[in-house]
Amino acid sequence: MKLGVAAGATAAMIVGASVPITGMLDGYPVLTGQAMRYALGAAVLLLVARRLPMPSRRDIPPLLGVVVTGMLGFNAVLIAAQQYAEPGFVAAVMGGSPIALALLSRQRTASAVVGAVVVAAGIVLLSGGGSWHGPGLVLALITMVGEVCFTLFAVGVVRRLGVLGVATWTCIFATVIGAVLGTFFGGWQMPNAQQGFSLVLLAVVVTALAFGLWYFAVNRLGSDRAGVLIGLMPVSGLATSVLLGAQELTLVSVAGVTTVALGCVIGLRRGTHEPEGTHHTHDSGRVPPKSTIAKGSDTPAEVVAP
Repeated sequence: MKLGVAAGATAAMIVGASVPITGMLDGYPVLTGQAMRYALGAAVLLLVARRLPMPSRRDIPPLLGVVVTGMLGFNAVLIAAQQYAEPGFVAAVMGGSPIALALLSRQRTASAVVGAVVVAAGIVLLSGGGSWHGPGLVLALITMVGEVCFTLFAVGVVRRLGVLGVATWTCIFATVIGAVLGTFFGGWQMPNAQQGFSLVLLAVVVTALAFGLWYFAVNRLGSDRAGVLIGLMPVSGLATSVLLGAQELTLVSVAGVTTVALGCVIGLRRGTHEPEGTHHTHDSGRVPPKSTIAKGSDTPAEVVAP
């Protein structure tokens, strides 16, 4: 469990800290930019993976669901939402994603739900709320749905294709779909030095590394408990902004960080029926630690005598 928590926390903090990097792409074509980002991310993942399991017919719909809702759709709607609502408002609405993940998990526990609620409250404190107009509220809600779908669609397929398999195939599909759609909507544009740096960093660190770490965490912890770690995204974003001098550390933000941390502690607690070393193989995405399912194989793990 500790390894899963570390992986999920690292992934969430990477994504949160990447907000200033994403801002470097302001004005750049959204879809083709994402196509280039995910193409490079897929190349890195292919170099890391020793073998890439082929998805079956039942794997294609959830993989496409991740791409359309949680990758290409999420980024496009997030940009649109910020045109009609303040970033703080969008962040506050997205704070409901841990609650949704906890409630939608078949293995949900009371501690996960309570922890998610506390984390959401901490996110609202950190974001400071904000206002919206026009379709701002609807777009913010769709953004939250996209963030939830990024995890939920992958829960079952991660057990069949493995962490690297899901991360790689979703990047491949996102590259193809983004390139085709981007050709008609936005077009292609040669990135300048700053934009090129941003695309490379997003592809290698935020995509190849963070995607793999997040799906590993979901695989180990389940979507309900991994969901509370989403609260670390705005915490990391705050820390980055403070270090860059773009934001001051206030008592309210400290209270928000403390609330998020408390929610994570509550949400990651095991139930009384789940002792140390217990893992599940239901739709929550938990697998036995020695199972080769995590590597994309359905065969039993080979036991090697010392």
